[in-house]
Amino acid sequence: MLIVFNSAASGEVIMLEANGKELLRVLGKDQDEPKGIVTVEQLPDAIGRVRRAMDASKVRHGAAAASREESTPDDAVQLSQRALPLLELLERSLQKQVPVTWGV
Repeated sequence: MLIVFNSAASGEVIMLEANGKELLRVLGKDQDEPKGIVTVEQLPDAIGRVRRAMDASKVRHGAAAASREESTPDDAVQLSQRALPLLELLERSLQKQVPVTWGV
């Protein structure tokens, strides 16, 4: 299943369900709701939450990489990479003063 984030300020951001639910949790939204909204008033907090989660992901990834042998490949996509399109959508929505929805 997919979770699709929409905004009149930009194109859609489409995520696999597990990744979308992880980001809904970061946004402080109910992961089990099939649809919802980040209102214009909630956008600054949502942007801050996503940025903090991305920073924490980078720190965790850096610490994990430092503890592994250098020859071990790490092909896993980190939250900081998956969240970037959503962060850009939230920022554009704030600029245009329009909400972000999903599942609608």
